[in-house]
Amino acid sequence: MKSSTAVSIVVHKTPPEQLQKALKCVLRSPEVESVFVVDNSPDNSLEKLMVTADRIYYIHVDNNGFGAGHNIAIRQTLNRHIPYHLVMNADVAWEGDIISPIVRFMNEHQQVGLLSPKVRYPDGVLQYACRMLPTPLDLFAKRFLPKKLTEKRMNRYLLAGIDHDKPFNVPYLLGSFLFFRSDALRSEGLFDERFFMYPEDIDISRRIHRHWATLFWPEVEITHHHAAASRKNRRMFRIHFFNMIRYFNKWGWFFDKERRLFNRQLLSSAPRTENPPPGRG
Repeated sequence: MKSSTAVSIVVHKTPPEQLQKALKCVLRSPEVESVFVVDNSPDNSLEKLMVTADRIYYIHVDNNGFGAGHNIAIRQTLNRHIPYHLVMNADVAWEGDIISPIVRFMNEHQQVGLLSPKVRYPDGVLQYACRMLPTPLDLFAKRFLPKKLTEKRMNRYLLAGIDHDKPFNVPYLLGSFLFFRSDALRSEGLFDERFFMYPEDIDISRRIHRHWATLFWPEVEITHHHAAASRKNRRMFRIHFFNMIRYFNKWGWFFDKERRLFNRQLLSSAPRTENPPPGRG
């Protein structure tokens, strides 16, 4: 059987044991043809420490950002006509082989251009990894305002009232695990390299959502540690802040007709639940 999927993991000073765990998860699947480890670190010390295997390709590059790093690998996927490309973080893990069932599903549903699984924190709590397209107020409220004042708005933005045991079409999927159809990337474009980090997943999700289904698919699940570095590190906060300014400059601050349309379609079609499980964004 010919393998169908290439994988890229962009790392920067990543703990070697974390990368090894992620690679072991990926390499369990016979569907994985190649794994590109794109290292933005100052040195190439990870090359000597990580797991070695025939399917792993190590690339050490200057740090031009998360999306730019993944684009290096995605271009290889497109040039080699590999049907699917998985973008994933080094801090995700899962049991067994989840890539093969995703490939079978994507083969049977040609309209799906992008898919993301159910995501949990290491303590088992649901992670809200699919969301409405954000307004500036959503992000400001999430970051700076007291939870009591913003809880209702945040629950709506994070889709807390949506049934996460059922699939639904959503315009924003978080970048920890993005399973792309290569044809969707060819038609809608790769990551926008103007974004060094953070909003590149919002941007590419909504571009693909224009002409393809961008699906939350809970039939498989992963664990994501989600360090939320911009909440703890001033430099990362500045990167987050200025890149979100670039995002809203591109798509619109308060007047974004497409955002309004996609969010309205999402809220009218997504399956709701009366008893949502505990979750965190």
